[in-house]
Amino acid sequence: MRVGARGGRLGFMDGDGDRYDVVVVGAGPAGAAAALAARRAGAGVLLLDKARFPRDKACGDGIAPHALDVAAGLGVADLRTGYAPVPALRLVGPGGGAVARGHARPAYTIPRLVFDHRLVEAAVGAGAVLRHHHVRRVEDRGDHVVLDGEIRAGAVVGADGAYSLVRKALGHAPNGPGHLALAIRGYANAPDLAPEQRIVTTESGWPAYAWAFPIGDGRANIGYGEVLRGPALTRARLLDRLAELLPDVDTAAATDLRAHHLPLSTHRPPPGHGRLLLAGDALSLINPFTGEGIFYAVLSGALAGAAAAHREDPARRYRAALRTRLGAHLRHSRVAAGLSQRRWIVDAAVRAAERDQRVFDDLIELGLGDGRLTAHTLAAVARATLRYKA
Repeated sequence: MRVGARGGRLGFMDGDGDRYDVVVVGAGPAGAAAALAARRAGAGVLLLDKARFPRDKACGDGIAPHALDVAAGLGVADLRTGYAPVPALRLVGPGGGAVARGHARPAYTIPRLVFDHRLVEAAVGAGAVLRHHHVRRVEDRGDHVVLDGEIRAGAVVGADGAYSLVRKALGHAPNGPGHLALAIRGYANAPDLAPEQRIVTTESGWPAYAWAFPIGDGRANIGYGEVLRGPALTRARLLDRLAELLPDVDTAAATDLRAHHLPLSTHRPPPGHGRLLLAGDALSLINPFTGEGIFYAVLSGALAGAAAAHREDPARRYRAALRTRLGAHLRHSRVAAGLSQRRWIVDAAVRAAERDQRVFDDLIELGLGDGRLTAHTLAAVARATLRYKA
């Protein structure tokens, strides 16, 4: 028998397999945040991932200050070290109108190769055990969960992405057309880009957009994505649209081009049952308005990890915490996603934001954080619509 730390008590590993209070499947931002939160609650934590860190992850690399706030609350304050803030955002509407304004609080562009590794290192530094392991079987046995017949957990947090095995064990299928986007991401040399994050929406394939997020080292994270609705999207189409929407970037020379699916929050499964919880992409927590997912991942992971550390009905605790923290916002983002299906409403929103910093700030909070559709912004968009039609 080997003896190991277990949340202030002594746990043990014997013929029945390894035993932990909390096992987290997936060590991305949601999983690492879950491990940190569970450790802060005194639980013994095993963090599993099929990849070895540091590892790349296809993403826009945009990090909103809201995600950094959650991480700071978990005791991780150095995630942005070495990366300059990006002070502004330029948004181009499908009709060609544009707004460029400063963020109320600057955002960052931090490659996931760096960001995820720093979070994982913080979790390990806090006492979580990180193991390279591809989970293939999840068995909920009522008072505990068994993974692959050898790892026993008091609770499991599934932070294992869009095609989560833990989600499947709960009986929920992945998101389908209409609630799933496909994007391609790469890195381009772009030393002359303005210090602003750029989002260029387009009528073709609507809702769809390209982005260019400068990193600060002469490169930019670039990409293009759209919601899957009918025929399968080809790599050639994604690259063609990327080149067309970012004509001042040498997209043909982009490196590390990788495609990835984005499960939108418009179709979420229940966040958990019994001792199985879902966080981040596994819970379809991708903002349908912007495609942002890092803030949701870190926040949902932190809430799931804290709930998983409790022996009594962790899923009920997690559902309540998630509803309190994000419930109203998710309802508003769903409404915003519905409104944005009409291109003229998005054009009106861009015009309203160009005239009014408060509208711009509201849209940023809704798209990158946990904001809501305010009466002020709805009224401003309505006025912009009437002026346009007049």
